[in-house]
Amino acid sequence: QVQLVESGGGLVQVGGSLRLSCAASGRARSSPIICWFRQAPQKEREFVAAINSVGITSYADVVKGRFSISRENAKNTVYLQMNSLKAEDSAVYYCAANTRTYYFGSRTTAYDNWGQGTQVTVAS
Repeated sequence: QVQLVESGGGLVQVGGSLRLSCAASGRARSSPIICWFRQAPQKEREFVAAINSVGITSYADVVKGRFSISRENAKNTVYLQMNSLKAEDSAVYYCAANTRTYYFGSRTTAYDNWGQGTQVTVAS
């Protein structure tokens, strides 16, 4: 079991930047796959970005070129740098860990540990 705690959300203007953090703790294989999802009101949870243990990344098309996922294994922390934010990026952002397989795609069912979420609001 891995405990995940997100931080860094908040209110930002359109075009601004935020950096989210996901701190992992608990018993699991070292450097599990970490993914960021987001969920806006009345919308389904959607994939944002993922990173595996050696730093290979994957992004949703809507955030490519604007968001960057990275990890600092020594601190068991994954970051999501979000630049050029748009109003439609507003959502609750969740990090999730896959500790069972090496899949790091967009299927929510592949991730067995989830954080509580952090709100990101982009004001126009």
